[in-house]
Amino acid sequence: MTTNQYHPETLSVRAGNEMTDFGENSEALFLNSSFRFNSAAQAAARFGGTEPGNIYSRFTNPTVTMFQNKLAALEGAEQCVATSSGMSAILACVMGLCSAGDHIVASRSIFGTSVQLFSNIMARWGLQVTYVALTNPAEWQAAVTPKTKLFFAETPSNPMTEVGDIRVLADIAHQAGAYLVVDNCFCTPAVQRPLELGADVIIHSATKYIDGQGRCLGGAVLGSKKLMEPVYGFLRTAGVTMSAFNAWVFLKGLETLFIRMEAHAKNALVLATWLEAQPQVARVFYPGLKSHPQHALAMQQQSNGGGIVSFEVKPKAGQTAQEAAWALIDATKLISITANLGDAKSTITHPATTTHSRVSAEARAAAGIQDGLVRIAVGLEHVEDLKADLFLLTQ
Repeated sequence: MTTNQYHPETLSVRAGNEMTDFGENSEALFLNSSFRFNSAAQAAARFGGTEPGNIYSRFTNPTVTMFQNKLAALEGAEQCVATSSGMSAILACVMGLCSAGDHIVASRSIFGTSVQLFSNIMARWGLQVTYVALTNPAEWQAAVTPKTKLFFAETPSNPMTEVGDIRVLADIAHQAGAYLVVDNCFCTPAVQRPLELGADVIIHSATKYIDGQGRCLGGAVLGSKKLMEPVYGFLRTAGVTMSAFNAWVFLKGLETLFIRMEAHAKNALVLATWLEAQPQVARVFYPGLKSHPQHALAMQQQSNGGGIVSFEVKPKAGQTAQEAAWALIDATKLISITANLGDAKSTITHPATTTHSRVSAEARAAAGIQDGLVRIAVGLEHVEDLKADLFLLTQ
């Protein structure tokens, strides 16, 4: 189908769908490992790339292809490479686009495991990384070296919901001959389309909102065909591949993405506004609030504030900040205590001891992650029930 012919909400339901001769209305699930050829010549043509078609499910599978085409249509990308997880998407991106000795400028507000990948694993292979403040373009500019290959940013960031100016960062990157990579996990294309703002590559953890129900692991890298060619080449060889079953689940998740993201954001704004009024809350971090430092920018780049709300709990007499945060979390009965996000079920976690526990205390402090910080991925329950579950904040 011609993707510019339809609205994004329609594309989320219809784009990428390919029917077999059976004429199924819902996408087919292909669980086979390999595909037969009509002749040795056809096999050679498929392997040589002169004839399109399926070869082996490590790098060609019809269900995965449908997922890739649908997500690419939603992000406005020429190509999508689906991977086994969000972290493998970042790995495939870096391994495809960078070489030993290259330099990356990254926000210090990125996911803790991303920091581990860059600083501990990729550093062993000669990759250099400089961390800067997401919201300070001057720091990005100052960090550029002749070997800078990528800018890497999450916006909004995890868990502080900081918002970076994608267009400004893209301009700085391009002036340096580098590419801007944006992790769009918190927003999805239903809320933000980074390529339209100048980004070159988009990263997704499909595990989160794209699935929407906490069922499967998956990731994706999106961009131009030129940039995706080496990323796909790495996936074909290394096998960090999305399974057909997971792709099928994600296809179903994408069909409801737009209405879910609107509902997540609606609940999150109500909850964030309520949290600001609670006596035991020191500060709330949510881009949809006017009190957020980058609220105006967020409303320019995003269609809403998203579904992630973080806040700092005030300790009571005799409590440390961590004890206050843990007491609040442990007292909940409805909200799930888990570090995952993007689920229909609301989740709650203590970033300093979970998602960012492997980051040094100094690095956490530099990113603004305090011991009293709590992150809620606001789900689709009735928001009054979520407020009631956080009853310790009202006492």
